Amino acid sequence: MKKRSKTVLLLGAALALSVFLTACAGGDDDGGQAADGVITVNWGTEPPSLDPGLATDTTSSSILLNLMDPLVILGPDLEPQPSLAESWETSQDGKTVTFNLRPDGKWTNGDPVTANDFEYSWKRTISPELAADYAYQFFGIVGASDYNSCEKNCDAMKDKVGVHATNDRTLEVELTSAQPWFVQQVAHTSFLPVNQKTVEQFGERWTEASNIVTNGPFELARWDHNSRIDLVKSPDWRGADEIQLERVNGRMISEGTTAVQAFEADEVDATVGGLPPEEMSRLKALPEYAQYPSLGTYYYGVNVENVPDVNQRRAMALAIDRRSIIDNVAQADQLPATGFTPDGMPGFDQINPNSEYLPETADVERAQELMNQVSNPAKDVTLVINDAPGHREIAVAVQDMWSELGINVEIQQQEWAQFLESIGPPPGKDIDTFRLGWIADYVDAMNFLELWTCDSGNNSTNYCDPQYDQLVDEARATPDNAERYDLYGQMEEKLFGPDGAMPVLPIYWYTFTQLENKSIYDTFGINQLGQIDLRDVVEGDTGGDENV
Repeated sequence: MKKRSKTVLLLGAALALSVFLTACAGGDDDGGQAADGVITVNWGTEPPSLDPGLATDTTSSSILLNLMDPLVILGPDLEPQPSLAESWETSQDGKTVTFNLRPDGKWTNGDPVTANDFEYSWKRTISPELAADYAYQFFGIVGASDYNSCEKNCDAMKDKVGVHATNDRTLEVELTSAQPWFVQQVAHTSFLPVNQKTVEQFGERWTEASNIVTNGPFELARWDHNSRIDLVKSPDWRGADEIQLERVNGRMISEGTTAVQAFEADEVDATVGGLPPEEMSRLKALPEYAQYPSLGTYYYGVNVENVPDVNQRRAMALAIDRRSIIDNVAQADQLPATGFTPDGMPGFDQINPNSEYLPETADVERAQELMNQVSNPAKDVTLVINDAPGHREIAVAVQDMWSELGINVEIQQQEWAQFLESIGPPPGKDIDTFRLGWIADYVDAMNFLELWTCDSGNNSTNYCDPQYDQLVDEARATPDNAERYDLYGQMEEKLFGPDGAMPVLPIYWYTFTQLENKSIYDTFGINQLGQIDLRDVVEGDTGGDENV
């Protein structure tokens, strides 16, 4: 999932999630006196969308996963656990998964949550009309890809999509192949249900606080765009009695120093991201500092149409001093990336290309040799970043590194929603390079490597290799882990091997870091996918170093 900034939780140099909890005591919806069970979260930025079919970033996802009830949730070991689905079965050949829904799912308008809601929602996300970036998440389902790309007879193709509510509580899913990761995958935001009546009544405005209908542990109480977004506990949700938080007031502060000042003034409970790199050495010494492992990659993308010579892209990769960026800029104990799939992913040793073009420290001499082979190099390059802490600092460092190759870099900083629109896909014609991060949606390298297919809704590089796409299709149809990891390794080689195309330049693998008030230190956490479960937050003066 796209990361807004990552300096730890996304902090590697900024974060993409950016959650802020204010003072173990927040306030009422008017910001009044602090009270038990009320916290304030700084989401860091305006969520681009609270429509599960359109959300692609971690800010939106963090809010949605607390407003909506998925079929499954991920446990501490990232294994799927029952949520709205009380159980599921997989056929012997692995190609049919049947979810059995709980009888007590309920929308906030009083309607029961049924299997039909999921069938409607998934087909809506796949539909060519919605043009969802994340439609490809469903392409492992029979007929999904064909329906998504249809131009005529679309209703007939919609009926052939392998998602069927056989009754109110049974959802049957037909897969194109056995996919060991699928049940875990449906914990992702794009597989959440939406209320059909509400969507059809309000259209694009169905997610506004006055219109939205949800089915999760929290409800959307207020959304003042670009200012605040508040959640309240849903009193009718099945587990409401076990949730301590009554209200989560949300703010949107993107400036890292301001966030830290708010924390140190006891105005916020947690800075989930956006910690300013220049303060990291001091902040890491605080007892409130927490650090978590992550499955994520911070990278620069390259518009291969504007930088067409692969030798220049390889040179640009070689010139980046990853160790210097980690130690002197991001300062959150990230790992230098040697491929796109992050360390910690199952099969990593078999998948990782250990690319010669992604050295830990810069190899400027070899980079210059490659630049000398470029007949018409792109000497004036734009580098587009979003406005979150750390990204500019990293960009300035890379700007200096690329200047040694005779490349003049203009850094353009944009607000998050504008940034996502600018980079596409397809990217704007004036965009040569851009920064981005990817945090795993589910625990399989497919989720990282399928980004670079020709039709991926997250491929903003204009890179397209039919042979690469064929490997993705073959891997999707390969249930055996070792065989699938070998195919993933071949994909990494196509990207970063000796003859690799280098459409993206990985810099480091993330860690998640934040400041947490002692009152929530033991219960406010983030899993390796960057997911925050507000149901778990319990106030109590415990504090500690156990997360470090």
